[in-house]
Amino acid sequence: MASETTIRDRSAVDWALLVARIFVGVVFVAHGAQKMFGAFGGPGLSAFVQVMGFLGYLVAIGEFFGGLGLVFGFLSRFSAASIILIMIGAIATAHGRFGFFMNWAGNQAGEGFEYHLLAIGILLPIVIAGPGRFAIGRFLPLPKVAEKERPVAVLE
Repeated sequence: MASETTIRDRSAVDWALLVARIFVGVVFVAHGAQKMFGAFGGPGLSAFVQVMGFLGYLVAIGEFFGGLGLVFGFLSRFSAASIILIMIGAIATAHGRFGFFMNWAGNQAGEGFEYHLLAIGILLPIVIAGPGRFAIGRFLPLPKVAEKERPVAVLE
């Protein structure tokens, strides 16, 4: 009899984690590139830091390099957790006061926080389960858990 925690089709989980990592990673690489380099019509790092202060550096770096980490599967849990913290900060400091919904019709003074909750919902399984087997971190000479092929959880 299999325990309740046995995963019957681990390959489906690995594929699902890969898809989630790539989609959310690409989105955050693009958002981070706006903030760091002024790409895609973004403000660039100096303008972003003028608005956000020192936290602007952490947000821009976290979004850009966190997104890259997710896409490639390197430090995926750390990257996902970092972006979750950025999203919680965005809700608490900027978007929470405008309610739940985005401002599609232009009826609000700003954007709500539904996007941020979606990002958190996509990132939490990566924090919990790791990047899956399709991750570059699996092939790097990182410290491994004793008697397993997997890297130490924080390095996944």
